[in-house]
Amino acid sequence: MLFRVDQASTVSIAEQLAVQVRAAVADGTLAPGTRLPPARELASALDINMHTVLRAYAQLRDDGLLEMRQGRGASVRADAGAGTVRLAELADALLAEARKLGVSLPDVVTLIQTRG
Repeated sequence: MLFRVDQASTVSIAEQLAVQVRAAVADGTLAPGTRLPPARELASALDINMHTVLRAYAQLRDDGLLEMRQGRGASVRADAGAGTVRLAELADALLAEARKLGVSLPDVVTLIQTRG
């Protein structure tokens, strides 16, 4: 997998990496179980700080796309796929819209539960 970063972009480098991994999972380039490059190796290849890579990986872990294990690195979760990526994007959009409208998270959850 080839990652690229644009140092001149207004988007943070960590976010650029996270977007590329999400897109690769969504289009099947990164299949469940695929191991990502070690943070130190990727940082060196891209000439960026290792902590930037770790921040991107942590964000993807928090989003439910990656598993991170000490000594084993990061890999795409077995249950991650295009559907997971799309649902996460929709959830982010829903929460952003709810914040704009002043709707609380518990109210959003209740609304979803009544629809399910």
